[in-house]
Amino acid sequence: MASERVQRRLTAILAADVAGYSRLMGLDEAGTARTLHEHRAAVDPIVASFSGRIVKTTGDGVLLEFPSIVAAVDCAVAVQKLMRERNRDVPEERRMLFRMGINLSDVLIDGDDILGDGVNIAARLEGIAEPGGICVSDDVYRQVSGKLDVSFEDMGNQQLKNIARPVHAYRARLVEVPASRTSASLLPLPDKPSIAVMPFTNMSGDPEQDYFADGMVDDIITALSHFKALFVIARNSTFTYKGRAVDVKQVGRELGVRYMLEGSVRKAANRLRITGQLIDAATGAHLWADRFEGGLEDIFDLQDKITTSVVGAVAPKVVLAEIERAQRKPTENLNAYDHYLRGMASFYQGTGEAVSVALGQFYRAIELDPAFASAFGMAARCYTWRKANGWRTNEIQERVEMERLGRRAIKLGRDDAFALCTGGFALAHLGDLEEAAACIDRAALLNPSLAWAWYHGGWVSAWRGEPDEAIQRLAQAMRLSPLDPLTSRGLCGIAFSHFLAGRYDEACNWAERGLLEEPDFVVAIRVSAASYAMAGRLEQAKKAIEHLLQLHPKQRLSNLKDWATFGRPEHFASWVQALRAAGLPE
Repeated sequence: MASERVQRRLTAILAADVAGYSRLMGLDEAGTARTLHEHRAAVDPIVASFSGRIVKTTGDGVLLEFPSIVAAVDCAVAVQKLMRERNRDVPEERRMLFRMGINLSDVLIDGDDILGDGVNIAARLEGIAEPGGICVSDDVYRQVSGKLDVSFEDMGNQQLKNIARPVHAYRARLVEVPASRTSASLLPLPDKPSIAVMPFTNMSGDPEQDYFADGMVDDIITALSHFKALFVIARNSTFTYKGRAVDVKQVGRELGVRYMLEGSVRKAANRLRITGQLIDAATGAHLWADRFEGGLEDIFDLQDKITTSVVGAVAPKVVLAEIERAQRKPTENLNAYDHYLRGMASFYQGTGEAVSVALGQFYRAIELDPAFASAFGMAARCYTWRKANGWRTNEIQERVEMERLGRRAIKLGRDDAFALCTGGFALAHLGDLEEAAACIDRAALLNPSLAWAWYHGGWVSAWRGEPDEAIQRLAQAMRLSPLDPLTSRGLCGIAFSHFLAGRYDEACNWAERGLLEEPDFVVAIRVSAASYAMAGRLEQAKKAIEHLLQLHPKQRLSNLKDWATFGRPEHFASWVQALRAAGLPE
């Protein structure tokens, strides 16, 4: 009698269990069992929504299978987000955290069960995952990389228990993009000391001096960002809390940081008094508080003292040489520095009038200090902003000036991440994408916490025709600055990247999110119109074009190159085709 044929199928396998379950049971057996039951009741609908099937449960463990590997990883991410929310107010020692391992493999079918090395590998990957983390095999990584808002850290080959051959594994890093500034997601802590420098209070009694206090914070953030041992939140996110009474623990959860630096600045005549206090955001405990006083000419020395104190408290292993390297001054000319701070304060307002004011301040700073690399970079950045928004008054003249300023910023700031980033972005707007990418990549290497480098690098990657790389960079920028008032630019960049990749429905969704943040941002309007057209949503596409023409009546297909940057002719051709279908006049 012939034996029955063995049944197999290719499936996505997810194995999960609770980290430290035995310890939790030892603390409170009945309560732990009840909590696990409640968590599973909350998770089951999520699994079902991704077409997952519960193969079996074993105590605190569960084995799931999915018809799609993307669905498996997407489900894992959704569950871990839910668990962070459910654990938010639970004492750390009693939190129930899932570890997850995901593999893609051919499996044996045994009734409702699945068997084989592929299942065993998923279980072993779960065993090396962090509490609250996700670990995936190389096959999974190749299938999902660039398709989800998740970054991956290469763990190399892993020798898993009872698995004959090493398995190349990746650790998932959940890079969350907040839907809006008013409903920010709760973010996981990075795997290194993380800090947010909050807006310092202006104690001078003169509201006109706000720009000075804000500039102090900018420079402290920049100095801290140079330390590769720290994860530093960008200025634009922390400043959303300016003027508000805040709950330290809540802000820590919203920004995904362990530490917060608060302080005040008092400027009277030529004297300065700066106070600072470092707080553990998880507990609310004050780690240290200090006061720094000196003359106005000592401003950089005072900033250095604050920076050194913070580093000494949260990253004691940072070597003195790196501290000294990071404490390079942007300029020794205090008048130039004052105009630069005023320019930054205006630039962050974002309007056409404010950017013009900022440009004047940056030119004045350059006049006072012709070697001020960051001032050159920000002046160039003003011109790129004017181009993106259609505010240019003389296209040829502004193009020439943008190039002059950008190249000067790069030449003067070879080791200045901010100058390289802003100068490189100017070159990208001129079509020199390779040199732009090299400058911005160097900026990110010099300062991994510089959100602008990741943001600008994301757009340059998209223009070079690398949409998946662009999405990862833009998501990282928004992780570094999760409450940024200019989040719409990042959302728009992700939408544009999905458009280039032919994922038109996803492009529509991201563009809509960007327009919720900034309804009149012309780049997002164009991206939404093109995406709607290619997704077959012509009525919405035409409405987007109507909105665009209300803001900029002279926008035409014939002058599209004045507004857009593309490294690949075929991408520009598809862009023109989409906007023509949307109804943009010739």
